[in-house]
Amino acid sequence: QVQLVESGGGLVQAGGSLRLSCAASGRIFSPNVMRWYRQAPGKQRELVASISSGGTSNYADSVKSRFTISRDNAKNTVYLQMNNLKFEDTAVYYCAAARYFTGVPDYWGQGTQVTVSS
Repeated sequence: QVQLVESGGGLVQAGGSLRLSCAASGRIFSPNVMRWYRQAPGKQRELVASISSGGTSNYADSVKSRFTISRDNAKNTVYLQMNNLKFEDTAVYYCAAARYFTGVPDYWGQGTQVTVSS
């Protein structure tokens, strides 16, 4: 059974940084694309960043130049480095595993809360 467990969320002041981690256990198909989503209160879930097994990455326009997605395939872990955080980055952040950059993910984590104070 595949499990994705996020960590690293918390409370930070605007302009600060956080690094989220997502540890995968179980047999995930390979190659794969790991994604970070977020959902703010009253808003739809949105895709923040994606990274393939080979390291190709994509970002939402709202986080480009501030967030960096990376992965350690040996550790089955994906990271999201978030710098210069803004109040509007406040959300629950979810890790997900998919086969491609498009389409519905096959697996989801439980989410980790990120709160940015202004």
